[in-house]
Amino acid sequence: AAARLAAEQEVENLSGLSPNPEKDIFVVRENRTTCLMAEFAAKFIVPYDVWASNYVDLIREQADIPLSRGAEMKGKCGTNESELELSWLDQAYTLKLSFLKEGHNTSRGPEASWRLSRIQFTYDTSERTYFKDAVSPGKHTASSHRLSALVTPAGRSYECQAQQTISLVSSDHQKSVQLLLSEVRLQPFDIPADFVFSEEHKCPVDQREQLEETLPLILGLILGLVIVITLGIYHIHHKLTASQVQIPRDRSQYKHMG
Repeated sequence: AAARLAAEQEVENLSGLSPNPEKDIFVVRENRTTCLMAEFAAKFIVPYDVWASNYVDLIREQADIPLSRGAEMKGKCGTNESELELSWLDQAYTLKLSFLKEGHNTSRGPEASWRLSRIQFTYDTSERTYFKDAVSPGKHTASSHRLSALVTPAGRSYECQAQQTISLVSSDHQKSVQLLLSEVRLQPFDIPADFVFSEEHKCPVDQREQLEETLPLILGLILGLVIVITLGIYHIHHKLTASQVQIPRDRSQYKHMG
């Protein structure tokens, strides 16, 4: 059964299809059907210690680690739980994203949504591409605690072009590791067709930026409409008053009446 499941599951790194070299695209397929799709750009900011020149004091340095386009991947799809695992640079770095779908009661009745429920990032400070002369080099794990991110209504995909920062706590003396995500399009459940996202659910930042972009246009249209209406009312009023009989103000002119 395990062999059959492995044969029926496919994982594909399609990052080469993206025009953005910093953006990665991953697809998990089971039984010849896409069950998880993820597109995003990711970078980790990892603090680490090095010796000062006196070899007594420690200095805090920072490693900026991007997600490599050649990352190896694993995936797992389920009805209510899904997972995406990526590793790169000979598994010196591993990122595991866990997703959870759950139902809840609202004023409109029962509804379901999915979210990013857990992030686990494993890194090796003995790897020399991003870590230079780290003190006590070795493997560490940074993870999230009680995470509820990218919350999206069930049956829809999550989209966010803006950069988001998620903090992780590292096993390396509880240092704070930052995960920077941007240009995200993600759906771990209920994909309607092969390689096709469902309708997107935009993040609040994108919604606010979209409103800020369209608000001046809307206000301009409203102002233009007010001006047109005002001019129309003035024109109608002017025609009505011009057609009325003008009563002479000079009483001497009344002798010509009657």
